[in-house]
Amino acid sequence: MRKNHLKPIAAVTGALALAATLSACGGSSAASDEKVVTVYSADGLKGENGDGWYDKVFKDFEKKTGIKVKYVEGGSGEMVQRAVREKSNTQADVLVTLPPFIQQADGKGLLAAYAPKGSDQVDGADKASDDKWTSVVNNYFGFIYNKKELKTAPGTWEELLDGKFKNKIQYSTPGVAGDGTAVLIKAMHDFGGKEPAMAYLKKLQANNVGPSASTGKLAPKVDKGELLAANGDVQMNFAQSKDMPNLGLWFPAKQGGKPTTFALPYAAGLVNKAPHTENGKKLLDFMLSEQAQKDVSAVGGGFSARKDVEATDANAIELAKLMDGVEIFEPDWSDIGTNLDGYVEAWKSATGS
Repeated sequence: MRKNHLKPIAAVTGALALAATLSACGGSSAASDEKVVTVYSADGLKGENGDGWYDKVFKDFEKKTGIKVKYVEGGSGEMVQRAVREKSNTQADVLVTLPPFIQQADGKGLLAAYAPKGSDQVDGADKASDDKWTSVVNNYFGFIYNKKELKTAPGTWEELLDGKFKNKIQYSTPGVAGDGTAVLIKAMHDFGGKEPAMAYLKKLQANNVGPSASTGKLAPKVDKGELLAANGDVQMNFAQSKDMPNLGLWFPAKQGGKPTTFALPYAAGLVNKAPHTENGKKLLDFMLSEQAQKDVSAVGGGFSARKDVEATDANAIELAKLMDGVEIFEPDWSDIGTNLDGYVEAWKSATGS
């Protein structure tokens, strides 16, 4: 599940460092022959107990190809920022983040065009028209609550302003965490614009514990009752709920309105000037393979990115019930990608964060 901190990359050999330098200069590289691929990813798909979707996919991939996966994890914004810092000496081969950070990565020149096998079965809204990225796991934004302390989910945004939630609410940091940024996107949609959304979040601050760089660490706090409600996403929290019996999922509605959510997929792209480009392509192909996509729900608690893969496992049935009656809207990702910094600054101003 989601971690509280960045995992360091395994030690990189001198040959790899040299190879990265040669690649940057356009020279031939011994690194391309190395049996390794480095993934920078948003947290959520790796299991705390080694039982997540990444755990199975990486293990199966290594068994099939002999290519070892080196994995680095953090918030979506963190991963993009790290890749930007390393542009002159690229370390990652594959980048996986939530929107709008995958679009941000593309805008910063971090991604190379590549259409993985199976990406023709990914819906057009879930991939870039120029093949710079494609969704590998579909997912939806959501909230969590403590089922033991609260007999029913809060239901509306307005209920979270009640005094019983004083110091019992926390959400991850917009602009740093993908799910934290999603709080802003959903609030602006539900309240009808930036100003009313910021006015609400300003009121909510009276009950808010404070920002959190990682969404994943909020679930254990909710399960233990340290928090009564927090943000998250369906895939991650559904998977966590298997080991956290007090964790319940819900979708806030504006008072008098319907519960809403939006797609928040894990989107993957090949990193530009990657040290192991061919291995990166092979891993992207493998992630979108039919078996890996069937494992998305059965193992990872998420939704397949491919239209032609119909999951019928117990998790898929339970997830369908969870989403029943929830209105799904499509954010204007172009607007969000362009104005994200402004929205985050407005949030900081409103909340004093």
